[in-house]
Amino acid sequence: MTDAPGEVLPEPVASSWTTATVREVEHVGATFVKLRMEVADRHDHVPGQHYVIRLRAPDGYTAQRSYSIASDPTDPLVEVMIECLPRGEVSGFLHDVVEVGDELEVRGPIGRWFVWGGTTPSLCVAGGSGVVPFVSMARYARRTGTEPLMRIAASAQTRDRLPYADELEEYGAFIALTRENQPLADGSERVAAHLYPDELVPLADGIERAYVCGSVGFVSFVGRILGEAGVRSDAVRVEQFGPTG
Repeated sequence: MTDAPGEVLPEPVASSWTTATVREVEHVGATFVKLRMEVADRHDHVPGQHYVIRLRAPDGYTAQRSYSIASDPTDPLVEVMIECLPRGEVSGFLHDVVEVGDELEVRGPIGRWFVWGGTTPSLCVAGGSGVVPFVSMARYARRTGTEPLMRIAASAQTRDRLPYADELEEYGAFIALTRENQPLADGSERVAAHLYPDELVPLADGIERAYVCGSVGFVSFVGRILGEAGVRSDAVRVEQFGPTG
């Protein structure tokens, strides 16, 4: 599978349902839970891919949702960050019930489109929990020394609604909060607001690809800004999500 000239990614494998044993559970803020899982018969993933987690009730009823992978491909465990959504039957169970040692049904890694192999100059723009696949990309970039090729901008209502905020900041990501003012290095403040076009335009300079992940409205908003910045529509890869959980 070729991602860009000189960039060869692993060929996709036919994923089947397997068992993942939960090895670590960490609640992050009021709404997020980080699960780190040991996946049986695991295949290596590419940054940007996801797993499907399926829950099964005693009466045979099943429900499943897709969750992006946050871990680097060399991590021995698969890490996902799950936002507990109102009335979310899967996210609610994973947030409130799952404990270390529990076994989950999973399938993955899945995805060929929304992946980054480390050689294409790219900009990632995330809204809230849409940052998770970009954390995997950033960890991969740091390990392989390709950080100059991967820029990240992330937006959330407040800092505690942005998972991995500290790690993203350390990586050098631009963070925009829409309901909190932010202190800046020069002593001034960034007034709470959505991403401004003039904040994204410099980040888009020289890129060959853009990845956008967030709600439907966020993806549409960012797509317009990227277009104004001169990013071709065929260079933009999108993952969007709705309120189901």
